[in-house]
Amino acid sequence: MERRTQQAIEAALGASIERARTCAGGDINDAVAAELADGRTVFVKTNAGAEAAMFPAEARGLQFLREANALPIPKVLAVSSGAAGEPSFLVLEYLPPSPAGHGHDERVGRGLAALHRFGAPSFGLDHDNFIGRLPQANAACERWVEFYGERRILREVRRARDAGHFDEGARRAFEGLCVRLDDLLGPEEPPARLHGDLWGGNLHTSGGQPYLIDPAVYGGHREVDLAMMRLFGGFSSTVFSAYEAAFPLAPGAAERVELYQLYPVLVHVNLFGGGYVGSALRIAKRYGR
Repeated sequence: MERRTQQAIEAALGASIERARTCAGGDINDAVAAELADGRTVFVKTNAGAEAAMFPAEARGLQFLREANALPIPKVLAVSSGAAGEPSFLVLEYLPPSPAGHGHDERVGRGLAALHRFGAPSFGLDHDNFIGRLPQANAACERWVEFYGERRILREVRRARDAGHFDEGARRAFEGLCVRLDDLLGPEEPPARLHGDLWGGNLHTSGGQPYLIDPAVYGGHREVDLAMMRLFGGFSSTVFSAYEAAFPLAPGAAERVELYQLYPVLVHVNLFGGGYVGSALRIAKRYGR
C-alpha cells in the first residue's frame, strides 16, 4: 500500500495501521486485512490506477443493497472522496471467511428474492457506476426492453467494436437481436433491485452467513442476476429452488437465461477478449434474426 494512501485511510479511520496481510480476492484491486492500533481489524481495498469514482460508487452500491434489508451487506467504514488526484480506497468491516452454515443456501435464495421484490425506482440508477473496472451507464429508461438493449447490449457492442473485437457483420447481428427484444424478454415486471454482478466470487460467507459484496447495482429485470449466477456456477440448485418458492419466475424464464447472460459475456469480451467473443456472437445468433 502506498504511504500516501495509508495516511489517507488512517486519517479517515482515526487510527493507525499496525499490520496488514494480503487477502485473496479479485484481479482488479489490492485487498488487505489491516489491524489498527485501536484493536480493530478492517478490510481495505485500494487501487492506485482506479478511476476516482470507482470506490465511492461501490460504497453507494452497498448502501443500495442494504436498504432492502434482504441479505447481509458489509458495513462501509470509510471511502475515498472521489476527487481526482486523491488516493482511492474503500474500508469495510472485516468478515473472516468461513464455511457455509446450516440453511445457508436457502437463505441466499430467499434473501435474493426479497432483494429483488424490494424493487428500485426505475430501470437504471440515479448515477453511473462500474462493473469490474468498466464504466456502467445507468441513465434511466421507461421500459426495460429499451434499457437492456441500449444501455447494456449495444453500449458494450460499440465498446467491443472500437477495440477491434467485432466487425461490421457482428454489429448488425447484435442490432438485429435488439430489434427482437420486445418479443424475447418475456412479461414486463416492475424494476427489481439488482446486485448486477452476482457470480460466485461476489457471495462471501462469514460466520456461516452469506454476504453480498462487490456490486454493480441498478434497477432491472430480476432474471439478470439469476442468469449471471448460472454463467460461471458456484450456486447450488437449493439456492434457485428457494428463490423460486419465494418469488416464482414468469413462464419461459429458462429460455431467457442465455439472453440475460449476454451482458456479462459482453463485459468479459471488453475485459478479456478471447473466447468470450465467440460466445457473445453465438448468443446473438441464437436469439437474433
